[in-house]
Amino acid sequence: MKCMTKPFLLFGLVCLSFSSHSATELKLENLLSAELEGKPGTEVIVSRVYIPPKTSLPKHWHPGEEFAYIIDGSVTLWQKGKEDLHLTAGQVAKVPQHQVHTATTDEEGATIIVFRVHEKGKPERVKAE
Repeated sequence: MKCMTKPFLLFGLVCLSFSSHSATELKLENLLSAELEGKPGTEVIVSRVYIPPKTSLPKHWHPGEEFAYIIDGSVTLWQKGKEDLHLTAGQVAKVPQHQVHTATTDEEGATIIVFRVHEKGKPERVKAE
């Protein structure tokens, strides 16, 4: 009997570790950072961002252009001085250089692939005041 208990216990711990992985945390994973060959001093950064349900990112801006592709879920993109833009899976948005913006999710959260192109050595994002 002891012999059978260990595999089930191990299986239970593995299942618990997957189920305890919280989907309520903001996650940012940088997938690529590379200098553009045709434009020295300019880099592209590609990231996967998960924004949990009912979350608003802090207002911020980037020193370069930002492009966002919604993988799943939906977000409302707020940009200073512009109308809100509601984006769902499969849609893309562009945020101009130095544009103060934020994204807010509803009940389902969102996974986004973000492409940023900017001068190498500059910060990826700057919190807006």
